[in-house]
Amino acid sequence: MRKILLFCLSFFIINAFANDEKVVNVYNWSDYLPDEVLQQFEKETGIHVNYSTYDNNETMYAKLKANPDVGYDIVVPSTYFIDRMRREKMLQPIDKKRLVGLSNMNPALMNKSYDPGNNYSIPYLVGSTGILYNDLFYPIGSINAWKDLWQEKYHDRLLLLDDVREIFSMALLVLGYSPDTTNPEQIKAAYQKLQALLPNVKLFNDEAVKAIYIDEDATIGMVWSGDAFGAQQENPHLHFVFPKEGYVLSQDSMAIPANAPHLANAYRFINFILRPEIAAKIAAGTGYSTPNAAAMKYLPEAMRNSEIMYPNAKILARAHFQMDVGDAADDYEKYLEQLKLSA
Repeated sequence: MRKILLFCLSFFIINAFANDEKVVNVYNWSDYLPDEVLQQFEKETGIHVNYSTYDNNETMYAKLKANPDVGYDIVVPSTYFIDRMRREKMLQPIDKKRLVGLSNMNPALMNKSYDPGNNYSIPYLVGSTGILYNDLFYPIGSINAWKDLWQEKYHDRLLLLDDVREIFSMALLVLGYSPDTTNPEQIKAAYQKLQALLPNVKLFNDEAVKAIYIDEDATIGMVWSGDAFGAQQENPHLHFVFPKEGYVLSQDSMAIPANAPHLANAYRFINFILRPEIAAKIAAGTGYSTPNAAAMKYLPEAMRNSEIMYPNAKILARAHFQMDVGDAADDYEKYLEQLKLSA
């Protein structure tokens, strides 16, 4: 009887590991990975992808913070959350010896202050935050700065991204402050500046931005570059602006949670994404820029030559990579809640 029990136990353990070897759990932004890419990975590797999505960094962070053993193998935080999560030991170091294709990455987007040496993250997609406007309603060239959005003629017309750091970055840049400030007085000043903008705000949104601009439910406001590029393809009256005061350059990166249960498969997934032709499919399918320099030749010509997607050096010089603001994040959240309640 003991031998039978041991045999059964061994059978279940072996099968559990076998099942583990065929699964990878990925937690990513909404609309940020084309289905065809997932299907290709599963077909090539035999590994099933359990794919879950979130709409903002705060949701992803809160879920992993509340339950470190939730079971995700790959997450895709933005710069300032990579910074926070690595310092809080929520991520495990990347074993670069297990990576194939890391040399494909654009050196200009590697080794940033939020993750020196890319010891905890591998860039996935890049996007900018700027202004989008419709030339059926506003003359071409009439809008070139964040401060322009405060003009009375835009009453009840603006779309603001429903993202606390993006909204406050805009106001902080207008005031001449760092978008990563932790100074309580500067954050409060940004809140007061945003209060003055409220009469112009039509809606806060971060989920259907592209459709809203295409359908002209909003004709001017904030936008992420990927949504701007996609919207332009369907509505040629839309124009994207890199504001004069500066803008946020967002880089979302693949990272492995500290307690990832399927580590080998996590590396297989990252290596798959690092392949130039796969990186190009992801960029083309999402409308965001790829940090994979070797992927450029695989991109559609319209995307490869788009200044929205790949701005020149002069425009890039105005970009800011967001950093973690520590406990000051509570101030940002508090003021955003107050702002939306009074909208």
